[in-house]
Amino acid sequence: MEVFDKLKIWVLFICLISQMGHGFYLPGSYPHKYAIGDSLSVKVNSLTSIDTEIPYSYYSLPFCQPPEGIKDSAENLGELLMGDRIENSPYRFKMYTNETEIFLCETKPLSSHEYKLLTNRIDEIYQVNVMLDNLPAIRYTKRDTYFLRWTGYPIGIKVGSEYFMFNHLKFTVLVHKYEETNVASVMGTGDAADVIPSIGKQESDVPGYMVVGFEVTPCSVKHSPESLKNLKTYGKYPSKIVCEESTVNMAIKENEPVAFSYEVAFVESDIKWPSRWDAYLKMEGAKVHWFSILNSLMVITFLAGIVLVIFLRTVRRDLTHYEELDKEAQAQMNEELSGWKLVVADVFRAPSNPALLCVMVGDGVQILGMAVVTIMFAALGFMSPASRGTLVTGMLIFYMILGILAGYVAVRMWRTLFCGDHKGWVSVSWKVACFFPGIAFMILFTLNFLLWGSHSTGAIPFSLFVILILLWFCISVPLTFVGGYFGAKAPHIEYPVRTNQIPREIPAQKYPSWLLVLGAGTLPFGTLFIELFFIMSSIWMGRVYYVFGFLFVVLILLVVVCAEVSLVLTYMHLCVEDWKWWWKSFFASGSVALYIFLYSINYLIFDLKSLSGPVSATLYLGYSLLMVLAIMLATGTVGFLSSFWFVHYLFSSVKLD
Repeated sequence: MEVFDKLKIWVLFICLISQMGHGFYLPGSYPHKYAIGDSLSVKVNSLTSIDTEIPYSYYSLPFCQPPEGIKDSAENLGELLMGDRIENSPYRFKMYTNETEIFLCETKPLSSHEYKLLTNRIDEIYQVNVMLDNLPAIRYTKRDTYFLRWTGYPIGIKVGSEYFMFNHLKFTVLVHKYEETNVASVMGTGDAADVIPSIGKQESDVPGYMVVGFEVTPCSVKHSPESLKNLKTYGKYPSKIVCEESTVNMAIKENEPVAFSYEVAFVESDIKWPSRWDAYLKMEGAKVHWFSILNSLMVITFLAGIVLVIFLRTVRRDLTHYEELDKEAQAQMNEELSGWKLVVADVFRAPSNPALLCVMVGDGVQILGMAVVTIMFAALGFMSPASRGTLVTGMLIFYMILGILAGYVAVRMWRTLFCGDHKGWVSVSWKVACFFPGIAFMILFTLNFLLWGSHSTGAIPFSLFVILILLWFCISVPLTFVGGYFGAKAPHIEYPVRTNQIPREIPAQKYPSWLLVLGAGTLPFGTLFIELFFIMSSIWMGRVYYVFGFLFVVLILLVVVCAEVSLVLTYMHLCVEDWKWWWKSFFASGSVALYIFLYSINYLIFDLKSLSGPVSATLYLGYSLLMVLAIMLATGTVGFLSSFWFVHYLFSSVKLD
C-alpha cells in the first residue's frame, strides 16, 4: 500500500510538470492555443529571389501598409545575418472565422519609379514571404499529375508585353483542436484519470485551436473602380471575387492605382502540432542521400585497405625484421637503409613558416569543432527552421567558445616544433584569434558594400557590425588567449628521434610532389559532392535543408577519408626520402577545398543559370570563397594531425642513432 501511495505521488508530480510545461516539442516552440474569434496576425518577411539572391524589404514595393504603422519584429543575430526582416502586415484573421471579399486598400497612382521597380521585381522572379504563427505560407501548383510545393508566392507575372500583379490572396489556415497534455493521454489508460486530479479544468473546457498549416493562393483580379468607392480597410467588397490561378486580369500601368483584397478559410486538420513542419521538411531524395553515404563508405574501405597494407605488411614487417637483428647487424643495416628510414634525422625538422602552420591548425580545429557540435545539435532537433536564425547564431556561439581549443592546440603545436620553448605563445594566440575571423570580416565587409549600394535587407547593418566586432574582441579573443595559456603550460610532445643540424638533401623526384597533393583532394571530394548539391540548393535555391542526420554521417566519413588520404600521401613522400611532409600533409586533405570551389563555379554556370547581374555573381563567389576557406582549414587540420600522429608513431618504434 505504501508503494502504491508513493507511485501516486510520482504520477501526480509528473502530471504537475506536464501541465506547467504543456509539453516540449522538437523541433519548434510551444503550441499557442487560440480561442474561436481570437485575432491572428500575419507577418511578412523580406522579398527573395533565386534570380538575384539579393533580399529586399516587403515595404520597398507599393503594398498596403498596416493601419497602426510598420513595426519590426524582434530578430536574433542569425536572422539579421541571413537578411531576414520580419514586419507586421495589414492582413488580419479571426480564429475559425471564414471571411471573403475583404478589401485591404487601394494604392496611389503608380509613379514611373514605382512602376519600373514593380516590373523589375516581377522580371527578377521575386517572391513574397508571409507567415502566420511562425509558419511560412506554402503555395501548391499542379504539374501534370503531381503538385509542386513552394514557399511564398510571386509578386506578379509577365504575359506577352504586359505585367500582371497578384493583388488578391486566398489564404487557407489549417487548424487542429487543442489537446491538453496529461499523463493519462500519454500512458493511454483510463484508470490513471482517477488518480490524477483535474488541473485547469475550466480553461481546457474552452474550445481552442492550434495553427498547423498555412497555405496561400495568389490571384490577379481586376476590381471595379465604382465598387471601391467609399470602401474602407477591412470593408466588404460588394461583389463576389472569383479567385482563379489560371487567369490574370490586374494589369499594372503607370499612373494607375492597384487595389488589394483577400479572403481566408479555416480548415480543421488531422495534423498535430509536433508534425506541422513536416510539409516544409519533407526529405526529398532519401535514396540519393543513402547512395552518398554508401559511396563514401566504398572510398573509405578502399583507403583503409591501403592503410592496412602500409601498417601490417610494410611498416610492421620492417620494424619486426629490424628489431630481431643484433647490434652488429643493425649497425650494418644502418649503412644500407633505404626509404623512410633514411630521413630519420630530418623528419622532425621544423617546417617553413611554422607560426602560420600552427595558426591554421588552431583555426582548423576551431572550425571543425564548431561544425561537429552545430550539426549534432541540429540533427537532434535543437536548431529547427521553426526557430529562424538559430543555426547561424549557434554556429557563432560555438565558434567563439571553441576559441579555447584553438589557442590550446596552436600554442602546444608551436612549443612542440621548438622543443618546449614557450616564447612567442602570446603572438601565436593573437594570430589564431585574428586569422580566420579577420579574413571573414574583410570578405563580408566588401560584399556588404555591394548590398548597401543595392539597398538590400541582406546588408548587415553598421550597428550589427559593431556588435560582431565586440563579440570577437570581448569573447573570442580572450578565450583564445586562455586556451593559449593552458597550451603554454601543457607539456610539449617529445620527438622520438634527434634532428641533425645539417638538413639532408632531398633526391630529385620523377614527378612534382604538388601534383600528388592536389590529386589527393579528389577522394575526400568524392565522399562529399552528392551531399554538397543538396546544401548548395538549400542556400541558393531557397529550399529547406533538414537532413542533418545524413550530414553528420557524411561529416564523420569525410574526416576519416581526409585522415587516411593524408596518412597514405605522407608515407609515400617519406618512402622517396622527402622529409618535408608538414605542409604537404595539410594540403593533401585541404586540397578538397579547391574541388569544392570548382564545383561552386560549375553550380553557378549550370544550376544557377537565372542568376543575373555582376552583383549577384560577386556575392555568390564571395560567400563561396569564405565557405571554401573554412573547409580547407578544417580538412587540412584533420590531415596534418593524423599525419603527425603517424610519423611520431612510426619513428618512435625505431631505435636509430
